[in-house]
Amino acid sequence: MEERRPGLDPAVAEVRLAVRRALTGLEPGAPVVVALSGGADSLALAAATAFEAPKLGLRAAAVTVDHGLQDGSTDAAAAAVARAQALGLGARVVRVEVTGAGGPEAAAREARYAALLDAARAAGAAAILLGHTLDDQAETVLLGLARGAGAASLQGMAASADLDGVLLLRPLLDVRRTTTRAACAAEGLDPWDDPQNGDPRFARVRVRETVLPVLEAELGPGIAEALARTAAQLREDADAFDEMIDETIEDIVEHAEAGISVSVAALAANPAALRNRIIRHVVASEFHQSLTRSQTIEVARLATDWSGQGPIDLPGCRARRVGGRIEFTAH
Repeated sequence: MEERRPGLDPAVAEVRLAVRRALTGLEPGAPVVVALSGGADSLALAAATAFEAPKLGLRAAAVTVDHGLQDGSTDAAAAAVARAQALGLGARVVRVEVTGAGGPEAAAREARYAALLDAARAAGAAAILLGHTLDDQAETVLLGLARGAGAASLQGMAASADLDGVLLLRPLLDVRRTTTRAACAAEGLDPWDDPQNGDPRFARVRVRETVLPVLEAELGPGIAEALARTAAQLREDADAFDEMIDETIEDIVEHAEAGISVSVAALAANPAALRNRIIRHVVASEFHQSLTRSQTIEVARLATDWSGQGPIDLPGCRARRVGGRIEFTAH
């Protein structure tokens, strides 16, 4: 339980406890980097990290990524750095150019993560801390559900993940957005409200401002918490599947000329859920591509419903049945 000093605000205590739990176990003396946008979530995270990290023998700094996507972004980034410095954190701004496919949100996210990774590597950081909250998790799950994206999307964001060799931590996934705002208010911190967080052109904003409130009003309170619990349960299931795949795949996969092959008999003998995951795993690991459900099922039919059908063109590769194996080869 959190030890509360007299007068310590409950919201501040909750955020600090979440950060302490996330940081516990890191090597003493290791630097950690807080991704600081200046919003309430990241600002509460930065304040809690500035308080907790030294107690654990860790060195903390903040990095603010300026995407340059709106007027005033330079001033907002400078203000975020000033707030971090006032908390006792070393801080700097990294400016990025947002380009690429997938829409502005995806491109900005990709640029942001790349900048944070570079900053963490330059600092020799053991971890990058992100300020995603329970509300962000609920929105992610709901968006995945609407897209029919399957369990991989519905399990949402991981509290701990690997980003090209650097640990990615999300300490606040069990903390509500109202709590981070209350923590900022209690500590006299003035967060920046990104105008894009209220722009209904973005699907996530519509979920936040319209869809979730309607669900709460029509179905009762606790929808966000229920969605977050669903994500946690699906992540447990996914971890179990991953272990099963790791145990299975060594016995059924062989390297083939210009690709890789999988045993037809072994695929056919496995339950559909495991069979489909093996197929997706093979393509992702060998060709760095993701398959849709329909593509995955078509490949599975080469093992379970074989009637002489020809090769199947997939992202980055082609699948075909050769005797008792399914071969995946690059285009």
